[in-house]
Amino acid sequence: MSNLSSTAEFELCVSEPAAKPTLQVLPGRLTDLGGLPIRRILPRSQRRTVGPWCFLDSYGPVNFSSGKPMDVPPHPHIGLQTVSWLLEGNLLHHDSLGLEGPAGPGVLNLMTAGRGIAHAEETSTENGGHLRGVQLWVALPNETRETAPAFEQHRSLPVVELEGGGATLIMGQLDGVRSPARTFSPLLAADVSGVAYSRLTLPLNPEYEHALVPLVGTCRLDGQPLSIDTLYYLGCGRRELLLSCDRDPGRALLLGGTPFGETILMWWNFVARTTEEIVAAREDWEAGRRFGVVKAYKGQRLQAPPFADRPVPRPRS
Repeated sequence: MSNLSSTAEFELCVSEPAAKPTLQVLPGRLTDLGGLPIRRILPRSQRRTVGPWCFLDSYGPVNFSSGKPMDVPPHPHIGLQTVSWLLEGNLLHHDSLGLEGPAGPGVLNLMTAGRGIAHAEETSTENGGHLRGVQLWVALPNETRETAPAFEQHRSLPVVELEGGGATLIMGQLDGVRSPARTFSPLLAADVSGVAYSRLTLPLNPEYEHALVPLVGTCRLDGQPLSIDTLYYLGCGRRELLLSCDRDPGRALLLGGTPFGETILMWWNFVARTTEEIVAAREDWEAGRRFGVVKAYKGQRLQAPPFADRPVPRPRS
């Protein structure tokens, strides 16, 4: 999925982990694009990354009887992995490798952009009704960000069963269980579910920084009520997380990873290190080079936003 908020502004993302457990609360920033409500959760000015996770949009819920609430034409990516995860509804992925990925709830679509790929995502016209999901990006480390582009789909992911609920392991490792999804740095993404009127203790890797994003229902973190589509940044050093659910079951996205340790530059759908890389990628896309063609998509591709040549912002001191 594209960064749907087209902008010519740079996002300088500096890894600034909290060395000790903390609690930073960042409500998602709401926008509406063609009737589809989207909440930008990462990056934010107060928190750019969580481990290698550098982008998170939560979209929906939306109900529909016709049309396509999501129809993102072909667009390019470099230097990242895209993670598509649905709670309700379905999406269809097409890319310039000629691969197709129809996905519904519980199915992971994972695309590695590497040195360059183009893809499109759209709501299937066959199964209308509801749409709710999240889109995430993982920044690739410097030594692997020029890797060959690839796409993989995982229709059956491991579940960590715990007292009071469980966690579907989307990527990485949790409580000794590992997802089959390909990763390039130590990280974690899990869809955590809690049973109504119960407590759920999640084991954590203290070397990771973590964040929790509630998605459904009513939950409490260490007794504190949580709000939907809000980033709760937890810092490093935590060995466990105590979630409790009230009268309704709860569901949340748990993210983590070792502090990334690299400064990245984000512009439109590119994750790079220099403005020169971004300029070259934009020029290649506009000229029809490098990224290939998404032949299965019926329609025009996205054009890159105008590029504003301006100094790169300096990291906060």
